[in-house]
Amino acid sequence: MAKIIDFNSSVLMIIATITFHLYFVNGWTSSSMYVNWGAHHCKLIGDDLQLVLDKSAGSGAQSKNSYLFGSFEMLLKLVPNNSAGTVTTYYLSSTGTKHDEIDFEFLGNISGQPYIIHTNIYTQGVGNREQQFYPWFDPTAAFHNYTIHWNPNAVVWYIDSIPIRVFRNYQAKGIPFPNQQGMGVYTSLWNADDWATRGGLVKIDWTNAPFMATYRNFRPRACYWNGPMSISQCVIPTNSNWWTSPLYYKLSANKVSEMISIRSKNMIYDYCKDVKRFKGVMPIECSLPQY
Repeated sequence: MAKIIDFNSSVLMIIATITFHLYFVNGWTSSSMYVNWGAHHCKLIGDDLQLVLDKSAGSGAQSKNSYLFGSFEMLLKLVPNNSAGTVTTYYLSSTGTKHDEIDFEFLGNISGQPYIIHTNIYTQGVGNREQQFYPWFDPTAAFHNYTIHWNPNAVVWYIDSIPIRVFRNYQAKGIPFPNQQGMGVYTSLWNADDWATRGGLVKIDWTNAPFMATYRNFRPRACYWNGPMSISQCVIPTNSNWWTSPLYYKLSANKVSEMISIRSKNMIYDYCKDVKRFKGVMPIECSLPQY
């Protein structure tokens, strides 16, 4: 589960809140986020947000708005060199004990070893749907586009426009799907050396600190969440709700082919194949079409 830190003190929130703007490549402001923890560990370099982690603290930011359905893009460059024990995140989440959540988490590793791209989805507070991948590129050398596309029919995780995973809406078969709660967008860089690298066997080498991950061009093209009334408004098939159109009901044949190729070469864990974990009683969706 990705890390969310809430400040109950309004004074702390005022101190910790720094508004920054990320821009489209054409120069228009896309949205605003604010630093919600570790403000003294963040840097603004031009239009980029750099999250910083050292032995004293990490840092994170979140969107000012919450959304129900849409497409959420972020360019991200991960912590270089020995990043073992660190986790960099980009994810959507509602709040509360029965929250919904859609995750991109990037698990660091020792120098020369690949990152692990960890994906998961929670509905009503229940996750356990992890899939993990090795990147087919160096995620620390340049920015790459990580997109979560979420509509009433499916959730799709993309990297540089290539789909790596689909979670379809099978509510009619009794499988929960995130479509009743608005979610904000979160980013963070934090110490997870109790579990992140080889199950916690490899700890952070603090002599390499500070660790830094850089975010750019946050672009939410999505329906704003204004409470339960948004549920009906955000599913109406209108031009503004473009993600509800039949074009996005399922992946095209070309996109399915791209995804199958990536998954066959780069997937390293799939909960739907972990028979031992589920003691042979596999989640229902694992027996249903995935694409």
